[in-house]
Amino acid sequence: MMDRTPYRDPFDEDRAREPVFRSDLEERRSAPQYPRLQGGPWSLLKRLLAPLAAVGVLLVKFKGLALLALKAKFIGTALTMVVSVGAYALLFPIWFAVGFVVLIWVHEMGHVLQLRREGIPASAPMFIPFLGALVTMKQMPKNALAEARVGLAGPVLGSLGAIGAWGIYELTQEPLFLGLAYVGFFLNLFNLLPMLPLDGGRAVGALSPVFWFVGIAGLVALVVVSPNPILILIALLGGMELWRRWRARNTPEGQAYYKVEPKHRVLVALAYFGLIAVLTAGMAATFVADPAALQA
Repeated sequence: MMDRTPYRDPFDEDRAREPVFRSDLEERRSAPQYPRLQGGPWSLLKRLLAPLAAVGVLLVKFKGLALLALKAKFIGTALTMVVSVGAYALLFPIWFAVGFVVLIWVHEMGHVLQLRREGIPASAPMFIPFLGALVTMKQMPKNALAEARVGLAGPVLGSLGAIGAWGIYELTQEPLFLGLAYVGFFLNLFNLLPMLPLDGGRAVGALSPVFWFVGIAGLVALVVVSPNPILILIALLGGMELWRRWRARNTPEGQAYYKVEPKHRVLVALAYFGLIAVLTAGMAATFVADPAALQA
């Protein structure tokens, strides 16, 4: 007979050493920890609202000083500019945010200077993060031609600001200024959309109300293709203002307001469409398909 070596299960010893019951004193394996996803739309929203909430708390706490600051035109403008720089710095590099706000300020100062020439009292520019800035008129211009001059003055001076940024890039070869130039050209071109309350809507009011319908139809189409809260807000404000002006167009006051001599219509048209051509050419000249290549 052959002697057989008994088969021994290698796991038997482990099982023998494994206690049937574990004591609470024994070390237990900790539950696996899964990292939380970082970022996302809610995270971005919190980052955007955090500085605005902090500013709001400060304004409530020191409302007396805030009202005094806002009464001083320069201090109010400077304060809202700083808040806007902080807001844009959440999305862009800090120096780009500074340059972007400066370009908006240059644009708005075009309106301020022309309002002074027209003898219309107005506020200093007040900046609203992610919405740009505004200058409030204390009274309406005397006619559509004066309103067109005020509307066009912003893009005219704003275009010069973008050209200035482009010139600095040519001298320094610093990509920051090329990016600012492109954004400046786009910013002023967007403002020339022929609808209220944008500058283009004020300009084409001296040409024909038909342009307003073209502008709002184009903006609605843009909202459908690429939904954006800012575009939706502009479309709502523009629609309400268009309805108000359209209802008043046949009143004696409305007819007198929009009565513009043909030669002045031609001048407004040349300025309006000329600006569109210059800004479009500026965007094409400063566009860079691969911005990273500029860093090489």
